[in-house]
Amino acid sequence: MTNPTAAMIVIGDEILSGRTRDSNMNHLARELTKTGVDLKEVRVVSDEREAIVSAVQALSAAYTHVFTSGGIGPTHDDITADCVAAAFGVHIDIREDAYQLLHAHYDRRGSEFNAARQRMARIPDGAALIDNPVSIAPGFVLENVYVMAGVPSVFEAMVASVLPTLTGGAPLLSQTLRIERGEGEIAGPLSALAADFPDLSIGSYPYQQDGAYGANIVIRGQDGARIDAAMSRLNDLFPG
Repeated sequence: MTNPTAAMIVIGDEILSGRTRDSNMNHLARELTKTGVDLKEVRVVSDEREAIVSAVQALSAAYTHVFTSGGIGPTHDDITADCVAAAFGVHIDIREDAYQLLHAHYDRRGSEFNAARQRMARIPDGAALIDNPVSIAPGFVLENVYVMAGVPSVFEAMVASVLPTLTGGAPLLSQTLRIERGEGEIAGPLSALAADFPDLSIGSYPYQQDGAYGANIVIRGQDGARIDAAMSRLNDLFPG
């Protein structure tokens, strides 16, 4: 049985400019792997309507699930919600349930629930809210697109809210062997090993340390016995 697939859209000029280092992709990839959902593609796009709409439409048609991070805050450049609504051709406006969540939150804090903060209650028609236990402002899911915050602590909390609703497949397993030889020396045997185990992913990740060359060989798959067999063969090919 083939696992469900996923893509991620990381939204924000601050990511593309290098001012902010994205950690959300790494977190999502690890969590989806444990759930049995295969993350196949990640796109980083600017805070531009056309770029976001195009990415949402393309990826939602290609994968089982699409996750976005960034652009659902209170400022003028937080346009993700509007773009997702446009991608699916639905209306967007302040929604009562989201409005009441935020209003109660700011009342408890003794803060004004001003127009900027009310922007975070704008939800596309037909969307379901994603719980945000950190800062209350909800994300949402429309069709197969999960729209979440860019702040890592909030993003991670939203992922935790979403994961129990997903139907996953077999979790991806992996084993690693460190080989202290250059890639040019091990490429041929690795190619033969990959041909003998076409159901597994065999990756070579080179390193250089103290003038010596080596590679970490990572074998991934869903069948633990097959991984064990491939790893045993690898150890025979390159004994310690």
